[in-house]
This record gives sequence, C-alpha cells and structure tokens, in this order.
Amino acid sequence: MKVPLLDLKPQYRALKSELDAALLRVSESQYFILGPEVKALEAAIAKYSGCRFGIGISSGTDALLVALMALDIGAGDEVITSPYTFFATAGTIARVGARPVFVDIEPGSFNIDPDAIERAITPRTRAIMPVHLYGQMADMDRIMAIARRHKLRVIEDAAQAIGSEDAKGRRACSIGDIGCLSFFPTKNLGAFGDAGACVTNDEQLAAKLFKLRVHGMEPKYYHELIGGNFRLDEIQAAVLNVKLPHLDAWSAARQRNAAFYDAAFAKVGIKGLVTPPPASVGARHIYNQYCIRAPRRDELRAHLAKAGVGAEIYYPLPLHMQQCFAYLDHKPDDFPESLRASGESLALPIYPELEQGQLQYVVDSVAQFFSG
Repeated sequence: MKVPLLDLKPQYRALKSELDAALLRVSESQYFILGPEVKALEAAIAKYSGCRFGIGISSGTDALLVALMALDIGAGDEVITSPYTFFATAGTIARVGARPVFVDIEPGSFNIDPDAIERAITPRTRAIMPVHLYGQMADMDRIMAIARRHKLRVIEDAAQAIGSEDAKGRRACSIGDIGCLSFFPTKNLGAFGDAGACVTNDEQLAAKLFKLRVHGMEPKYYHELIGGNFRLDEIQAAVLNVKLPHLDAWSAARQRNAAFYDAAFAKVGIKGLVTPPPASVGARHIYNQYCIRAPRRDELRAHLAKAGVGAEIYYPLPLHMQQCFAYLDHKPDDFPESLRASGESLALPIYPELEQGQLQYVVDSVAQFFSG
C-alpha cells in the first residue's frame, strides 16, 4: 500500500467542474490583477477569520513582510518569535532590518512559550510574532497580556492555522494587530500556487496594508509610502473562492483522522512515542500537520519510506542554528525544547481524503518498526 504524505488530486477531482469553471471565468474576463475574485475572497477570508478587513497578498511570506512594514518595524528594532517554525517567520523580520529575538517553545504544543517572551523583552522590542504551529493556536491570552504591559504590537503567523480557535472560540488572526495567512498548495486551504492574506480589525492598518501591497500607491502613480508588489493574483483568488466553503468539512476530516491515530497509537502502546496533545477544552485544532515525537526518528522515517508511507521532518534545523542567523551568536542548546523537537518530530499523513485502511497501515508500519 502507498500512503503519500499529501495527495492533492482527490480534492481536485471532487471540485474539478467548479475549479475549471472558475479558471475559465477569469480567462474570459481577462481581469487578472485585484479584480472581483480578489475582492470577494478578501471579504470572505475576513469573515471566516473573525476580522473586519481582509487584504489579499501574493504569499504567506509577503503577508508577514508587509505586516511588519505596516507597523513601521525596521532597523534597530527587535521582534520576538520562535526558532521552531518555517524560515519565513524570522526571515521577514531580518528583511526589514530588524533583529529576530528567539525564545523557546512549549514542549507539548510546539508553540512559543509565553513565560520566555517576557524575559526576552528589551527597550528595543517592538513586536511579538507568535506562530500557531501545525494548526493549534498559541496561548494568545498570555501573549496579549504581555504585549499590553509592554506596549508591543502582535503579528499572528497563522500560515498553518486558518480556522483554528482558542478555548474562547476566537479564530486565529483575530486577536493580534495583524494576522497573516498562507494559501500555499499544501495548506488546509491551498491555492494553485503562491497566495496569502493579511487580516485585521484595525481600519487604519487595513488602509495602510492595501497601499503597501501596491508600492504604497494611492491614487494611481502617487506614492505616499514605499511598499512593494504584494498583489494577489485573480486566478488564485478564484480557486480559493471555490475551496473556502469546503474548508470546515476538510478540517473536520483531519480531526477525525487525528482521532483515529490517537486511539490506534494508544492501543498499540509504543514506548517513547508521543502523539500530539489534544486541544484544550473548547479549542479547535485543525491539524495542518499531525506530528508525533519518536525515538530513532530518522530511522523510523527511512522505514516508513520503504513501506510506502510518506513522512516529513518539520523542522530538522531550528532557526537559531541556521547559517544565515550566525550573527545572532546563539549556541545550539540555547533553546533546548526547540532543539529536541527538531530531533524527534515527524509528520504523518493527515490529509482529509485518507481512508481508514490507509490510516491503519500507517499505524501498523510505525508499530512494525518499533516491534522489530
């Protein structure tokens, strides 16, 4: 049996007629930049995220970048974030000339540790950028309390967490100053290429974000700000408009798959294997990834590959150990939980269209490795 880490073809086949019609509609309109599809998506994404304003952006990375620009963060400033995340989180901080300040993660959730945030604040700190990793929200109550005490801005990196909720029912991106989303094809809501969005409840920030994504231009050829070309393609918006109404059903399927894994691995009882902790009561985990912690992780991954099971390591080298951040002068064990997660975590297939037989085969393949 073959169980890929992700297979996008079943999703396309189920929506083929709608998606093909949407692409044809854009082709026939010959309206490719910031047209009606983008406007419709912006309104829908804002509503879905519990925010007043949505701004379509060219990618999730550019969403983080333009959010930092909108908050006037630059040279001499510091932004606190996690070293256990995709590169774009800290990369965009560095690109605006600011200094990424890393703090460690909580061992259970993989999310940033609020206690560590407070200890890292200096007079140069301007913002906190929590990451809602793998589809589970960081502890925003504690993060926002810290931000208020120190008069800091908060940018939510929800690239993997669209539709996730905390125990109060608040959606990812609706709590901080600006929320950033990615619609990269592998995300729960994926486009046919790069795409992203910023959402906010602040009218002035929304107006600034709209300007910055078109070179700071308003009206045409008049530039109040120096922005960039961060526009969302009409074709990508059309695809996302077709997919968004199905997102909750897909997230529910991921949750069912996660529950199957939880029960099956508990029944097998593999020593040292740790499944993702359940979301807190009332919260919503949307499982962009299902990451286990396992001894002999690299050997396990090789075994699964031979068995036809796709698995991926997120992330094999924490950001504080990346060569491009050598100037920050960190030692590997400065953030021990991040270092440990990078050596133990392994993502298993979790996409919505998986069948129960495939899920059981994944569990059996993992169990076979450890029993052998």
